[in-house]
Amino acid sequence: MEYLDRLSTVFLIFAQSYKKSMRNKHQIEKPVAIFFEQFQKQFLQALQSEIKTIQSAIEKIHLSNGKQIRPLLLLLTAEACGKATSLSVESAVLLELLHTASLIHDDVVDETKQRRGVPSMNAIYDNRIAVLVGDFVLANTLIRAIKTGENQIVTIIAMLCREMTEGEVKQLENSENSVLSEKDYFQTLEKKTAALLAACTEIGAITAGADLELQTRCRQFGYLLGCSFQIKDDLFDYFNDQHIGKPNGNDIREGKLTLPLLHAFGSASAREKVAFLDILKQRQFTPENIAALIEFAKEKGGIEYAETRMMEYKTKAIEIIETFPHSEAKNSLLLLADYLVNRLK
Repeated sequence: MEYLDRLSTVFLIFAQSYKKSMRNKHQIEKPVAIFFEQFQKQFLQALQSEIKTIQSAIEKIHLSNGKQIRPLLLLLTAEACGKATSLSVESAVLLELLHTASLIHDDVVDETKQRRGVPSMNAIYDNRIAVLVGDFVLANTLIRAIKTGENQIVTIIAMLCREMTEGEVKQLENSENSVLSEKDYFQTLEKKTAALLAACTEIGAITAGADLELQTRCRQFGYLLGCSFQIKDDLFDYFNDQHIGKPNGNDIREGKLTLPLLHAFGSASAREKVAFLDILKQRQFTPENIAALIEFAKEKGGIEYAETRMMEYKTKAIEIIETFPHSEAKNSLLLLADYLVNRLK
């Protein structure tokens, strides 16, 4: 009962914070509202194709578009560093294209059938079409990056493609292990989510004409925010909510051990975890076994531990934002940092 009371208190605090962040969501976008509208129009234009199957598949992408946090982050960072520009908008488009391509490919690799509550592309069509559409979107990313004429941006995008690919392969390696270390977990996190958000903030600074020192600080800010963002995303796997867009325990089912469960294995005695290790080794991911693993993570304080680490990263990210000159965009970045860790989906 003590554990449930503590968990209920934590949930209530997060629910109250979430309601506050949702009230402020329109305020987050306000400093770059015009640029964000331009981004949305250009993003739709960037996904046009004369090939019927590609165009049909792309229309499915539009249905499952998320909150477009990455382009918003890039535009706000640019504005906070001086002024968002047409180059900022173009960069936001190409980074969202890259993110979209990675999601399509990830769904194929993970055999995911649903994203944000709607069927994934590989579920609607098949893996062949999904991979090829992902390649099409990725090609558009590279074309648009080159058209910016900014070698620094092209280099960041190219390196990001490599890092995200390495992160996906590392994740596959991790899924083959019965239990991995936190070091392995964070290595994957850094090469995927953190690297992408770091690129968003660094490129945002570049497009605003910021000096090298400020570019570096912005990259670090994005990296820290990316770490807190991914930990929050991983926490959703331990709670049943139809609005999240993925079923409860889906990461475990795919062999992905995230921070709450890793902490539980590190905290438990050899006797306590032997049965759970056997489930992982045998890959016996029945609904009952997944429910048992989730409960094990909760009982061993895995949720609280992950939340603590998430808030540590967020706090460090905010410390960097606080060094920026006062502006509406700076305030929006602070609100965005709150929103990303308080969201309920």
